[in-house]
Amino acid sequence: MADLATTAVAPPIGGSLLDRKKHSFPGWITGAIVAVALLGGLGYVGFHIADDVKNVSVTSVWPFVLLAIALLIALGFEFVNGFHDTANAVATVIYTHSLEPNIAVVWSGLCNLAGVMTSAGAVAFTIITLLPVELILKVSAGSGFAMVFALLIAAILWNLGTWYFGLPASSTHTMTGSIIGVGVANQLLSSYGGTSGVDWEQAAKVFKVLLISPLVGFGCAFLLFLIAKFTIKYPELYQAPRDNTPPPWPIRLLLVLTCTGVSFFHGSNDGQKGMGLIMLILIGTVPTAYALNHAVTAHDMQDFIAASERAVSIVDAHVDRNAILAGDPRTELTVYLQTKQLQPDTLTALRENIRDLEGNVRAFGEYKNVPANLQSNVRNDMYVTSEALRLIAKSHNPKFTADENAALANYKAKVDKATKFIPPWVKVAVALALGLGTMVGWKRIVVTVGEKIGKEHLTYAQGATAELVAMGTIFAADNFGLPVSTTHVLSSGVAGTMAANKSGLQLSTIRNIAAAWVFTLPAAALLSGLLFALFRQFTN
Repeated sequence: MADLATTAVAPPIGGSLLDRKKHSFPGWITGAIVAVALLGGLGYVGFHIADDVKNVSVTSVWPFVLLAIALLIALGFEFVNGFHDTANAVATVIYTHSLEPNIAVVWSGLCNLAGVMTSAGAVAFTIITLLPVELILKVSAGSGFAMVFALLIAAILWNLGTWYFGLPASSTHTMTGSIIGVGVANQLLSSYGGTSGVDWEQAAKVFKVLLISPLVGFGCAFLLFLIAKFTIKYPELYQAPRDNTPPPWPIRLLLVLTCTGVSFFHGSNDGQKGMGLIMLILIGTVPTAYALNHAVTAHDMQDFIAASERAVSIVDAHVDRNAILAGDPRTELTVYLQTKQLQPDTLTALRENIRDLEGNVRAFGEYKNVPANLQSNVRNDMYVTSEALRLIAKSHNPKFTADENAALANYKAKVDKATKFIPPWVKVAVALALGLGTMVGWKRIVVTVGEKIGKEHLTYAQGATAELVAMGTIFAADNFGLPVSTTHVLSSGVAGTMAANKSGLQLSTIRNIAAAWVFTLPAAALLSGLLFALFRQFTN
């Protein structure tokens, strides 16, 4: 997400209002709260990791060293995401003196934590579907680690570079570009050639959301501000902050509520972007503990068996009786996911994979009873089965009846429950990283939102309007399981209110935002592709 505050734009005459801010709330109190939350969170994470891996037979410490390094890099991405983006949530509440900065940052961190903890994980797994399927299946092999390290390091380097040079950039754009770069590089280095490993349709879907959301932010904020101006006759609402004076309590309450909402929904959306990659890291390094969801109950397993039987009968009714399955079912389904072309033996492979999974579940009873050397294989079979069903449903080939589609969707949901899960400690770790990042970057973001988008200081109404629109946009993206750039939505919302109020826009800031749109995706893709090619030399 963007850090607009380092753009070379002079603040309005009289200097930044934030420079004249005096803090009356003792900093040691919030410091103590942060220390307690940090120690408590780290303790919680450490305890649950130890509990998860206690039954893992240790033949080498190398996987755990690799796990620690990979988690550090993944959480480093979330930390950078925090000071690039999370601070947008506190920008208006601090700039308008509605809350002291140290109180606002801690409160926003708690709300981000709540958003992360209540997130369903849909955005996390949308990001994962952009990755080449063959690398996901080999996540515990060298090429899988090369993929994860390349895209994370590329995203961090680009975010830090744009932040340092004052170029606004979206972490979501950066992550999307990094994934595309890895996918293209993987295909160019493989025997397949071309770029079939990139799910361009899914990538285009994500990119469209990233492209449209700022336009939605600008337009909705423009209209909402005009509506408020003509319907809410409260003069103080349309004034800019004065020195250190807090706004009247109704305005103050409104701004605190919008800060709360943006923080919560930011956590529920942005917090997920690294979760899926963290899960790939866990699956690759400690598959015995994380390849399958050990929290699934015995009752759920019985439901899975019943759904499997129904799914087998449905697929079997559409199988080409003349087709001969020459290879391994998982391999055939992997080729289908790569090519998107349904072959005569694709449905046969799907049927056999569903039967094999049902047999494994019957034999072992619970996922935690699956032998360590089979956990990754069972997970990979489940992954390609789920993705094949998703692709078949999207392509409507073959054509199933409404009842058959419902039964297959039910089966897919039960498969996903075993593989698409996020342990609570992962959410806590991500929330801590986001919160710490916010504490580093909040001041730059506050000055930017308040003073460097429009030619006049941000008014209370403009701040509240922009945050209400950001809340709504992120909430909608969450429901559709799509990533969205909080910074671009909020900053475009502020720009929309400035245009509606005829306050004028600072063109240098707008120019830098436009430059970010042009360069982030290709630059991140090129960087991650080169890193992937480099890392492949050491991991093959």
